[in-house]
Amino acid sequence: MLKITKTEENAGAAAHIAQSLCSLGISVGLHAIIGSDSEGMTIRNSLENLGVDTLGLEAIENHSTLVKTRYFASRESLLDRPQIMLQADREDPEGISESVSERICSKALEAMEGSSVLVISDYDKGVVTRESARDLIDEANRLKIPVIMDPKLTGLDRSGDSTIVIFERRGLDLLRRRMGHDDASSTAEELMNEYGWGAVLILGGNAGVTLFHSDGRQLFSPTSIINPRQQIGLHDAAASALSFALGNGHDLIDASILAGAACDCILASPHGESVLTREALTLRVDEILWQMKISDR
Repeated sequence: MLKITKTEENAGAAAHIAQSLCSLGISVGLHAIIGSDSEGMTIRNSLENLGVDTLGLEAIENHSTLVKTRYFASRESLLDRPQIMLQADREDPEGISESVSERICSKALEAMEGSSVLVISDYDKGVVTRESARDLIDEANRLKIPVIMDPKLTGLDRSGDSTIVIFERRGLDLLRRRMGHDDASSTAEELMNEYGWGAVLILGGNAGVTLFHSDGRQLFSPTSIINPRQQIGLHDAAASALSFALGNGHDLIDASILAGAACDCILASPHGESVLTREALTLRVDEILWQMKISDR
């Protein structure tokens, strides 16, 4: 039996990334959909309060906003902190029409001029189709704008020619087995060749972050978080840090290091916070620099 003592509401998916980017001081334009229900209005209001441009956020009549309800619990003397016990997802069974996806894509294309980075967070719910992803990535590449994509395993066919894609370690391991490879390196290499990616970033939780670059370089960024408190929000934190770094002209190697630091912020969050903040990231980078100085001595 669960006894509810506290409830919190927070935006997820692409809106979650938009929150983190705003906290990092980046101007964000969000292009996505919500329902015209109370949950959708809550998301819109919270984003607008943070300064996110919601002109590209379309509210659809008679459509239910996707809601994920997570239940956390702890027990005195057995668990030292709350842990997730159950997740219940509620989404609209009708999905999203092709015309809505086309409108979202058109608005994003119109707003892309002058942007510093394009982030596509694809949860395979119909907003990002193969055609719209192709149009967005082609336009970004034409404008020389870095493309960060979180395709999940269902969106590989929509990720072609992205600058960098993000996977969890277990996701890449599943692809490795499907493709018949012996190691992550050869798996990433084949995927980069097949889809034209510039790099693959692998999130390993308390095992650190690994970058596989299309030019053959590899970089492992270890974590010093021995006892992680949570892993919810790692993808979004990594995408936000990559956006910040690439949007400010840094290369993929430096961007992956910052993404590793961002993941550490989530792993070490004492209160289960999953939004990446400028303060937390700055503190973590300072800790890494200090550790590097100590190692040099």
